[in-house]
Amino acid sequence: MCVHIAIPEPTSLDPDYNQRSIGAYISSIKSAGATPILLPLHERQDRVARVLASVQGVLLPGCKYDIDPERYGEERKPDCGPTDPARAAVDELLLQDAFNLRKPILGICAGLQMLNVWLNGTLIQHIESPVNHRPGAQVLEAHQVNLVAGTRLAGLLPLKEISGQRLMVNSSHHQAIKQTGDNLRVAAHSTEDGIIEAVELNSTEHFVLGVQWHPERTYAHSASSRAIFAAFVQAASCWEPRSIEESVSA
Repeated sequence: MCVHIAIPEPTSLDPDYNQRSIGAYISSIKSAGATPILLPLHERQDRVARVLASVQGVLLPGCKYDIDPERYGEERKPDCGPTDPARAAVDELLLQDAFNLRKPILGICAGLQMLNVWLNGTLIQHIESPVNHRPGAQVLEAHQVNLVAGTRLAGLLPLKEISGQRLMVNSSHHQAIKQTGDNLRVAAHSTEDGIIEAVELNSTEHFVLGVQWHPERTYAHSASSRAIFAAFVQAASCWEPRSIEESVSA
């Protein structure tokens, strides 16, 4: 079976950013054995629904814009950046579909943050830390994260790249999770400052993983990055539609 993965455009407000960033996501999904289905952010909802009916998984990519703090019940602080309502609206459609039908989800950077907020979590609007969490896309090993033993993430990463349950990751964000969303558990945190770097759904039946770093940027040289995409695509390849009774009772 050909596995199709829905990916929304990173932003509706900056076509140049989309051109620079989307290629790595598409390449990583293809290399992992699936077919990416790019969703324009200005499509009608009925067209988005038709696309969703044909996909087995959802990837929420990074984005240069922040999530509106009103979505998690906070007033905007001065360091919080501008928002992209069109991206947020499509993300919500994708998340609703994926949770209704238990389709696998992979959230990356802003995608992790949207996942967390959609599940009633909150965000740090601007990180104040001695760790530089936004050194730039060219820095492939920015800081170290501690993996939480027993989590799905820790179990899928290759042992040769994990030293004492620690992993070097890249970094390109100024916000992060403050309070985890409903039924999410922390899977990794920054070694030096404790910033949450990965979360996953506390479920053995539904693959939902979010990482604050960018594995799509390091796919070529990092076995851990490849393992994340491989596990996601594998979960999507095993997905089967749920019956009406199962969806109602969930």
